[in-house]
Amino acid sequence: MSVEAADSIEYTTGSGAPAAEAATLEQALGVQVRSIRRELDLTVSDLAGAAGISVGMLSKIENGQISPSLATLQAISKALNVPITTLFSAFEERRDCSFVRAHQGVTIERRGTKVGHQYELLGHGLGGDIVVEPYLITLTQEAAPYTGFRHAGVEFIYMLSGEVIYRHADRTYHLRAGDALMFDSGAAHGPETLVVTPMTYLSIIVYGRDRH
Repeated sequence: MSVEAADSIEYTTGSGAPAAEAATLEQALGVQVRSIRRELDLTVSDLAGAAGISVGMLSKIENGQISPSLATLQAISKALNVPITTLFSAFEERRDCSFVRAHQGVTIERRGTKVGHQYELLGHGLGGDIVVEPYLITLTQEAAPYTGFRHAGVEFIYMLSGEVIYRHADRTYHLRAGDALMFDSGAAHGPETLVVTPMTYLSIIVYGRDRH
């Protein structure tokens, strides 16, 4: 295969996630104008009137259907009380990434009934509508079973070492190194029997971000 042919191949992962598409400038402007308008609790009619443009034009701008003039954008930014550069900020390509070196995650030591449960947060700070919290969890020899964890979202567990009988709702699972478990974390869950300690497992919690 030639270098040119190899360069033309689009490689993908095995994920079923749809491909990310780059937004046009018009689409990015529209998304930003609509977002700021909604944050200010303004209707399309309110903003159009304040900017001195028609409702139809503003609707086309928000839907990315037209390329507005700088004079129009200036009028919209003035009506929204933001710098005109703010309207272009959504077009700037930005993909968040969190990098944590080995043993440098934020460590949380559980106290009380959950003594011996050590959590190391492996990533943080990403934006978007979905929150992902990856933890490296270590249960020491002094750890006690606890099956009362309940929280929003979905949790994925991957066992790295040790053995545990893990309860989720009314069922239990015997997890050893290499085993994986994914479940609705709204039901009560947690380690019921610590078979071999110390044990470590990766826990990834995913839930929707609260916008209120």
